[in-house]
Amino acid sequence: MQAVTFTGHGDTDVIEYAEVPDPEVGPEDVLVDVKAGALNHLDVWTRRGLPGLDLEMPHVPGSDAAGVVVDTGEAVTRFEEGDRVALSAGVSCGECEFCRRGEYPLCVSYHVIGEHVPGVHAEYAAVPQDNLIPVPEGVDWVTAGSTTLVFQTAWRMLIDRADLSAGESVLVLGASGGVGHAALQIAAHAGAEVYATGSSEEKLRYAEAHGADHVVDYEEENFADWVRAETGKRGVDVVVDYIGAGTWRDSIRSLAKGGRLVTCGGTAGPNPETDIPRIFWNQLTILGSTMATPGQVDDVMELVWDGTFEPAVREVLPMSETDRAHALLENREGFGKVVVRPDSEVE
Repeated sequence: MQAVTFTGHGDTDVIEYAEVPDPEVGPEDVLVDVKAGALNHLDVWTRRGLPGLDLEMPHVPGSDAAGVVVDTGEAVTRFEEGDRVALSAGVSCGECEFCRRGEYPLCVSYHVIGEHVPGVHAEYAAVPQDNLIPVPEGVDWVTAGSTTLVFQTAWRMLIDRADLSAGESVLVLGASGGVGHAALQIAAHAGAEVYATGSSEEKLRYAEAHGADHVVDYEEENFADWVRAETGKRGVDVVVDYIGAGTWRDSIRSLAKGGRLVTCGGTAGPNPETDIPRIFWNQLTILGSTMATPGQVDDVMELVWDGTFEPAVREVLPMSETDRAHALLENREGFGKVVVRPDSEVE
């Protein structure tokens, strides 16, 4: 079969669309005929190389995909041939102290398909049955293959970790990015007053159309000054910051007393300076979040499938142009998700 691969870490020129062996289907695996899959910044970091990440090469990336079941292992009970499915990429052991109390993303051996083990940007993928969710008839493949990672991440961040309540205020940084555009819609759905940042008129108009009550171009105005002016110097209850070093101090400065900052990553750098006096004096809470539990995935994806939440897709490319897809993310061209499809699906 054909698959996106790289044989070493580096720039986009390490990416190939090449022939690889067909996947082996284990007893609890489902073989999926992949119809579409989206990129995440995780794919960029994995390709560049992460500290402590020792991959077997060549590596097939991809943590988002959807397709049709074509075969199942003998122990599979949840799916059968012909079912429509999408990937939920977080893998837990099911046995440690955290898994036993239902906190699967805290699993001591937690890992992500496409990051730590081979991914799904290929014509076919063998996936553990526990990492698949049903896709209803009528949901198009681009939507099904581009939503699970970012919407589950944003849902857990806001609804579980930040415990967002109706009537509170939320600032979403990078509201047109993958996690950002999901967080924007989830915050509005939860009944929050939503503040959002973007870097172009087009991105700001998108944010307004999908739940933002107030928007600012962060390249034209300091967003923390803007938030404090908009809120009468109060600040907001929750900040969603997955950007990191470039925004961290201003994210903290944007919070009201007793506010919560929730993060799932650091796309612009992992080691920011921080304002410790402001954190303790204003009694702020810093919350980390990764992926979601199966129940949280089911809750948020039901709202994607019924159209309540809408993925933004900036471009759909054949998998042979995955190097271009990576460049779109790295260069911040456009907004929303970049989707790749097997060349056999677009020919």
